[in-house]
Amino acid sequence: MTTTDSRHFRAQAELRHAVRQVARTHRLPVDLRARLVVSVTAVAGSAFAAGAAVHLETSVRRAGDGHPGTLAVVCRPQGAVGQPEAAELPLPPEVTPDGGAVWRVPLPPRPAARTLGGPARSKAAPEAAPETEREALEQELQQAMARADALAADHRRLKHELAETNSGVLALYVQLEERDERLRRAHGKTLREREDALRPPPLDIDGLELAVHYAPAGTDAPTGGDLYDWFRLPDGTVHITVVDALGHGVTSTRSALNVTHAVRTLALEGHRLDSIIARADEVMRPFDRDVMATVQLVRIDPATGELLLANGSHPPGLLIRSSGEHAYLEVKGRGIGFPLPGSEKLLRATLAPGDLLLLYTDGLTESRRDPLEGEARLIRAARRHAALPIADVPRAIARDMHTVILHPDDTLALALRLPPGPGRDQQPNQESAP
Repeated sequence: MTTTDSRHFRAQAELRHAVRQVARTHRLPVDLRARLVVSVTAVAGSAFAAGAAVHLETSVRRAGDGHPGTLAVVCRPQGAVGQPEAAELPLPPEVTPDGGAVWRVPLPPRPAARTLGGPARSKAAPEAAPETEREALEQELQQAMARADALAADHRRLKHELAETNSGVLALYVQLEERDERLRRAHGKTLREREDALRPPPLDIDGLELAVHYAPAGTDAPTGGDLYDWFRLPDGTVHITVVDALGHGVTSTRSALNVTHAVRTLALEGHRLDSIIARADEVMRPFDRDVMATVQLVRIDPATGELLLANGSHPPGLLIRSSGEHAYLEVKGRGIGFPLPGSEKLLRATLAPGDLLLLYTDGLTESRRDPLEGEARLIRAARRHAALPIADVPRAIARDMHTVILHPDDTLALALRLPPGPGRDQQPNQESAP
């Protein structure tokens, strides 16, 4: 069953009163009544401001199965007038194609009423009407204030719960960070121990001082492709290999280790120094086709200071004379995995007592992305620290070079020096061997 009422209004106060009366007649809760009144008058406000009328239609659909039914309130401003956004109203309506607004409000259940000594009757009297419009407004205001107080209390409770939750999350985050840091340290320590196990032990050779410094690109991966090897050959000379394999991490370490093993085997077999890089490429190609590595080989006689150097795409060694003079030992060549690998020639030089030779990987000079600027700074750093105890020289030089790091990379610095002693040629020279 449906009952309908339809009226026109030209004043906002009359419309507001009519909507309030409908809401009271059908016993809508005060809070719902207030939101309906505000929403309907807001929709009609622009029409009244333009001097247009507003059509209000109310209907009640009663269900036949005992359900209380639904109250429909339709507001149709006459003429083309602007309206507020439906979603922004206290009680959002449905918007009809003709510009009207429809509110469908479920009616509250009908309270059962009893007559004295008689059975309950389903139809109850409407709520007691306020004596004046002011009293109705006061009812709605009190309800709104109570609702605001309840919302404020909920807000405080939620804020408190959120603070407790945030505190718990922060504590958990700190615990997780501490755990992750412990795992990172343990992981890094394990990797460093494994990489240290791959590095050759220190050499104790009369007439030759050796020291090395290694630093990874990042502490989370303390292993990389920068590796070195040194050993004494049967003829008394010392062989040194410096390798920089492409990439970082364990994969590049494996490639660098394969290169150093291949070079060591070839050197101990007696192959000529200028042929070892090309021969190592041939040996490795069948089982490691992806390896790319720069290689530098040095052979030095501690008794005479005579030095041979072969190079495959690696940065040149830096020679600092005891007099302060310097020279980069440039040798053309291509590394392992490069086209036409091998050293194009051998460079011969003689180290005098107090002379320092620095071998390194590009992470030492290219931390600021400018190799030429890095090489100039390296000369100054090497001169500054050349007289330190040999164990401190590579680390001191690396510390000076890495005051600013714009391009982090694995870094290896290896220093060798002839200490003062009798029977050595004090007139150094440098020449290339065919």
